[in-house]
Amino acid sequence: MTSTPAVLRTGIETDDVTVVVATRNRGDRLLETFPHHRARTILVDNGSDEPLPDLAGPSTVVRLGENRGAAARNVGVELARTPYVAFADDDSYWTPGSLARAAGLLRRHPRAALLAARVQVGPDAREDPVSAQMAAAPLGTPPGAAGPSILGFLACSIIVRRDAFLAVGGFEPRLFVYGEEALLAMDLATAGHELSYVDDLVVRHFPRPGGRDNGARARIEARNRVLTAMLRRPLGVAARELGAALVTNPRGAADAVRQVGWARRHRRPLPPPVETDLRRLWTTRTAKNAPVDNPRH
Repeated sequence: MTSTPAVLRTGIETDDVTVVVATRNRGDRLLETFPHHRARTILVDNGSDEPLPDLAGPSTVVRLGENRGAAARNVGVELARTPYVAFADDDSYWTPGSLARAAGLLRRHPRAALLAARVQVGPDAREDPVSAQMAAAPLGTPPGAAGPSILGFLACSIIVRRDAFLAVGGFEPRLFVYGEEALLAMDLATAGHELSYVDDLVVRHFPRPGGRDNGARARIEARNRVLTAMLRRPLGVAARELGAALVTNPRGAADAVRQVGWARRHRRPLPPPVETDLRRLWTTRTAKNAPVDNPRH
């Protein structure tokens, strides 16, 4: 363990929520964000090559021997003993009061398995475009729901009902990172759960683009869009996604084609109502000339 001084915590605002944070080689970001977590926290280290800072407070640290990508969050959820689990990245945190409000909403809305918060990016707290898309409520708000229906989200800004998350298998390990949210949203909706956007839940996010390989990210995103379509969407949609990827990112398309056998074995087409909602989202974005290739929403 590094000799970095322990980070002090601000206290617990609810005993019903565990915050799960997956991290890899970003101890400097944890020093900035970790003190803001106002619930018991499980930190899952995705095979870091660097030592973690000492993080004081009601927290558990799990060190994995490998980088499991988004599926590292599944480990934290399995270890949690609270009914609700909120996710944060090592560069994000939930603002004061948001976790307690979210827990109260989940208690009052038993059909809700997932709530997505509004994301404020950077020091100037600008609204993430994904939040604006969800707030526009293209799928409407069902009577009695906690907020507008959604079929996508940013993983660092959601709180889930632990049992529902585990029942659908959590984040798919094969997708690794970038666009892993889409499949989880489809599976929760298929299981009959409500997924809602709640504007007065707020997450602060402080991403640093420096040092990331954007080419590698685009390749993985293209692969995951195609694989997710192969796993759940009609074959015509899967073919359309593959065709688009062949044009925009041929290497990502080739990566997906190499996993066709796996996708076929795990294919479970969506029920008609969920597929209809996905088509409505696609139509809405096309009409507004908005990007339709964002796998998060």
